Amino acid sequence: MVAERTRLEDALRAKGDLKLVAYMMAGHPNKKRSIEVGKRLAGSGIAALEIGIPFSDPLADGPVIQRAGQVALEHGMNVTAALEVASSIATEGVPVVLMTYINPILAHDPRRFAAEAAQAGVTGVIVPDLPVEESEPVAGWLRSASLDTVFMVAPTTAEDRMATICEHSSGFVYCVTVTGITGARKELPAGMKELFEQVRRHTQLPIAAGFGISRPEHMKALRGTADAAVVGSAIVNEIDQGRDPVALVKELLKGCR
Repeated sequence: MVAERTRLEDALRAKGDLKLVAYMMAGHPNKKRSIEVGKRLAGSGIAALEIGIPFSDPLADGPVIQRAGQVALEHGMNVTAALEVASSIATEGVPVVLMTYINPILAHDPRRFAAEAAQAGVTGVIVPDLPVEESEPVAGWLRSASLDTVFMVAPTTAEDRMATICEHSSGFVYCVTVTGITGARKELPAGMKELFEQVRRHTQLPIAAGFGISRPEHMKALRGTADAAVVGSAIVNEIDQGRDPVALVKELLKGCR
């Protein structure tokens, strides 16, 4: 039985161009401003918006996103408030994906989190520290709320595990291009094309590349190999500096086409 294509999957499927997924942190620099910025990003031509829920121990995040999360936490951002941010932005029509860690979901109650995320208009959830082998029952509750479960593969992922990750993913498969944490980098690592080809042997879902992607030339390099690129630290840095990140997004989109 072929699974029905989801809204997120349709949004990220490349049709010659590369799709752009923008990342922002809920509550950074504060709740009101993050909603304003999110709405502007939603209307900028991106394919989807990834919204981070801040956590005190964000093991996959580099310094820029860690700092944004810390600022958001200091301003009282939590799961409930982050879902309110997501709900306000989802009304703009762009698919919204939540990125968080397992602890905030467990503290909130996974079933309640799944129900409230779906109610907020969220399309999918990424939990970097939830291994696919230990993802039940949380992933099951997300799926039963019609939320896509997006798992990550890395350059170090073994072939058999890659197959399992692809099998349990929906919406898209997140390819981490580097071994390490998030953060803008000058050069994209070698061997990405081989990683994408390897993943494609196991799935027909769109493939999104993330971690370290920040420049229009990175977009050009990914076009034709990945379906989408996730840009986080470069966008969060613009917000942090008090600049409108849409200008950067427009530059990045030029490289996508």
